[in-house]
Amino acid sequence: MRLTIEHSTLYSYEQQVKHSTQYLRLTPQESEHQRIISWQLALPEEAVQTTDAFGNILHVLTLDRPHQSISIKATGVVEIAEDEVMDDGTREALSPLVWLRHTPLTQPDSAILAFAREYWQGGSPLDSLTVMMGDVLERMPYTPGGTNVKDTAAQVFDAGIGVCQDHAHVFVACCRSLGLPARYVSGYLYTPDSAHVATHAWVETLIEGRWHSFDITNNTRNTCHHLKLAVGFDYLDACPVRGVRLGGGDEGMETIAAVQRMQSAQ
Repeated sequence: MRLTIEHSTLYSYEQQVKHSTQYLRLTPQESEHQRIISWQLALPEEAVQTTDAFGNILHVLTLDRPHQSISIKATGVVEIAEDEVMDDGTREALSPLVWLRHTPLTQPDSAILAFAREYWQGGSPLDSLTVMMGDVLERMPYTPGGTNVKDTAAQVFDAGIGVCQDHAHVFVACCRSLGLPARYVSGYLYTPDSAHVATHAWVETLIEGRWHSFDITNNTRNTCHHLKLAVGFDYLDACPVRGVRLGGGDEGMETIAAVQRMQSAQ
């Protein structure tokens, strides 16, 4: 399946910003799951491209001149494998044990620990996590605007609401508490419904030597409509845009992401 992606982000500031640095994880990598046909970033200045500690493509955009807005746009065409492809991790530099580490956003509390243990069956790990995925969503119905990116897994689990990053944080916390390496994934999701949010987050968990995907928000392990951008311990490591600035006062942000399926030529 061939997808076109357009993702625009505009930051505007109350006053002039003296200096800012943006960390952009907006460029997907080739894999058996996804083939990059074309990909471009449109930025106000040239950015430095590097690779972060998790192997993600990272662009560092630094603006040393006064500015009152920043426009960032990613566009591309990507081919997604029609059949589910599982990653065996053989091309990764990091030990999978790294992904057992908790963070402030994914630290499980007693309620999450008890919830995870309730579903765990060591003889059927994949089935156990599949059932748990559905129950995380049932316990935390998708509720836009009810949480923010600073909320922890424990907070949103207690509140009983969330969006994709909240579902991912809770599921990661559960998996790591069970001794299973798990990582937060950011990317895009194609759905025929144009009103659906195109930016998305899900989880990859290492089971019996292979990374398996869990999209908790959609209660599915099938990622044939997903385009992966980045992975990390949590949202802060893998979010598409994150930055720091000096000055500027209050900040406004507008973001629009659209993922469309290209029709096959007749």
